[in-house]
Amino acid sequence: MEEAGGTRGIESLVAARRSLRASLDKSRALEAALARAGPRLDEIQQRLPSLEAAVRPIRADRGALAAVGGHIDRAVGPAAAVLKVFDAVHGLERSLLSDPCTDLSGYLAVLKRLEEALRFLADNCSLAVQWLDDIVDHLEDNALADPRFIRALKTSLASLKSSPSPLDGGLLAAALEKLESEFRRLLAEHTTPLQMPPDTVDAPTIAASPLPVPVINKLRAILERITENKRLDRCISIYVDVRGSNIRASLRALDLDYLEITPADFNDVQSIEGYIEKWGRHLEFAVKHLFEAELKVCIEVFERAGPSDVAQSCFAEIAAQAGILTFLRFGMTVTETRKDPIKLLKLLDIFAALNKLRLDFNRLFGGKSCIEIQNQTRDLIKRVINGGCELFLELLHQVELQRHMPPPSDGAVPRLVSFVTDYCNKLLSVEYRPVLTQVLIIHRSWNQEKFQERLLTDAILDIFKALEANFETWSKGFGDTTLCHLFAMNTHWHFYKNLKGTKLGELLGARLGIW
Repeated sequence: MEEAGGTRGIESLVAARRSLRASLDKSRALEAALARAGPRLDEIQQRLPSLEAAVRPIRADRGALAAVGGHIDRAVGPAAAVLKVFDAVHGLERSLLSDPCTDLSGYLAVLKRLEEALRFLADNCSLAVQWLDDIVDHLEDNALADPRFIRALKTSLASLKSSPSPLDGGLLAAALEKLESEFRRLLAEHTTPLQMPPDTVDAPTIAASPLPVPVINKLRAILERITENKRLDRCISIYVDVRGSNIRASLRALDLDYLEITPADFNDVQSIEGYIEKWGRHLEFAVKHLFEAELKVCIEVFERAGPSDVAQSCFAEIAAQAGILTFLRFGMTVTETRKDPIKLLKLLDIFAALNKLRLDFNRLFGGKSCIEIQNQTRDLIKRVINGGCELFLELLHQVELQRHMPPPSDGAVPRLVSFVTDYCNKLLSVEYRPVLTQVLIIHRSWNQEKFQERLLTDAILDIFKALEANFETWSKGFGDTTLCHLFAMNTHWHFYKNLKGTKLGELLGARLGIW
C-alpha cells in the first residue's frame, strides 16, 4: 500500500514539473511576443489620437448636432452636385482628346457639353466652397468637432480655393487647340496657288468660292466654338498664315523680283520700261483674281464670327502681307526717276492701270482696315498726275530751249522735229489721249480750275507753233541758200510723210503753214 502511494506521489511531482515547465515556456514565448509587439504598440498609441479624430470627429451632443444638421445638409448638397458635374467633365476626356476630323459635328457637340458643365462649375463651385467654409467655421466656433478634424478640413478648403489649375484640368484648352489644328488642316488641304490666266484682260474674275461649301460650313462651325471661348484671334492668325502664304506662292510664280527695284538701281525710266507693262498685268491679276477671291472667302468664313469688321480686317492683313503695298511702292519708284519725255508715257501707263482697277480698289480696300493701302494708293495717284502734268506742260518749254541750238549742218531734219512729231502722235493716239485728258481734268480740278475741252489740243498746237518758230530761226542760220532750201524741203517732207492720216496731222492741218 505504501509502495503504491509513493509511486503516485512521484507521478504527481513529474506531472507538476511538466506543467511548470510548459507554463515557463509559455511565459518566455509571451515575453518574446511582448518584446516584439512593443514598438508596434507604441506606433498604435501615437496614431490613436488622429484615428480617434477621424472616427469620432463630431463630439457634440445630439441637441447641438440637430441644430446644425440642416445647415450641413444645405452646404453638402451643392458640393455634391458640383462633384457630380466634375465627374461628368472627366467623363468627356476620351472624346475630346480624340481627333476632331473623324466626326467634327460630334466633337463640337461634346465640346459644347463641356462648356456648359464648366459654366455650371464656375457659377457654383465657389459658392459651394464658401458654404462648406462657413459650416467648418461654425463647427469650430461652437466646438462641435475635434480641432484636428477642423484643421484638416480647413487645409483642404484652402487648397481648393487657392488652386490655380482650371476646373477641367486643361481639357477645354486641349480641345480648343485640336479644333485650331483642324481649322488649319481644312484650310491647307483646300488651298492651292492660282495660275495667272494667259490673258488677264479677257479672263473673267473668279466668281465661285475657292473653298467648297462643306469646308466653309465646317470652318464656320469651328469658329463658332472658338469665338465662344475668346480665341478668335488664333484662328485669324492661322487663316492669314495659310491663305496669305497661298497668295504669295501664286505671285512668286510670276517672278516679281523687279518690284523690289529702288531708285538707286537705275538711271532713268527707260531702264525699267519693260517692267511697267508687266506691272500692270501682274497688278490686275493680283487684284481681280487673287484678292477678289480672297475677300469673298474671308466674308464667307468670318461673316458670323466676332465683330462685324473681322472679315475685312483679316483680308487687309492678308493683302498687306501678300504684297499689294510692294506693287504700289514700285509705282512710286517710277515717279521718282529723273524727268524725261518717256517718263510721261510711263506715268500715263501707270495711271491707266490704276484707273482700270479703280472700282476694284474701292470695293476691296475701301474699309477702315485698309487705310494704309488707301493712303499709299492716293499718294501714288497724286504723284502720277502731278508728275505727268508737269512733264506735259514742260514740253513746250523744252522745244523753246532748242531754238538757239544750231540746225544740222547738212540740212537734214533735226532730231527734235522727229522726236516731237512721233511723241505728239503718241499723245493723241487712242491709247494715250483719253488717259492724258483725264489726267489733265483731275489736275485742274485739284487746282480749282475748270477743264476746257481744247486744253490738250491747244497745248500741242502751241508746241508746234514753237517748233515753227524754231524752223525760222534755224533757216536763218544757214549761210548757204541751197542748204537753207534743202533744210526746208526735208522738214516739210518729214511732216507730210509722218503726219498724213494721223490724229496729229488732222489736228494741225494747214494751220501752221509748215507744208
